[in-house]
Amino acid sequence: MARALALDIGDRRIGVAISDRTKLIARPLCVIDRAREDAIARVAALVAEHDADEVVIGLPLHSDGRLSGQAQHVQSFADGLRACLNIPLRFVDERYTTQDAQAIIALNRGRKRSGASEDAVAAAVILQRYLDAQRPTQEADAAPSW
Repeated sequence: MARALALDIGDRRIGVAISDRTKLIARPLCVIDRAREDAIARVAALVAEHDADEVVIGLPLHSDGRLSGQAQHVQSFADGLRACLNIPLRFVDERYTTQDAQAIIALNRGRKRSGASEDAVAAAVILQRYLDAQRPTQEADAAPSW
């Protein structure tokens, strides 16, 4: 089974997360420094290295659901990815993922350091939301009760 790769795209850094092969669990993978490396080439290399069959991209929206100004930058980056990848790109609402990532990091302080940056944790939050939304609900899986 292939994996899903997720991106939290910023102007300076891109947080990257990866799913397990069953696409149930997301984990932070790395951060791409856009000033130091070709981000599109690096994402393409990560897709190949981890056998990803889809890329999930956080789309920044305003609290009322409208596209933010940053969303145009994200969509432009996605257009560049589309040109070099032959797998689906999926956009996911990324509202409040930074706050969720900060809360996760704060909860893990004092425990063994994972070394995961806020950007990579935010990408994992985006990916986990996507994976959870793809799972059928228990009601849909349950046999009819008649």
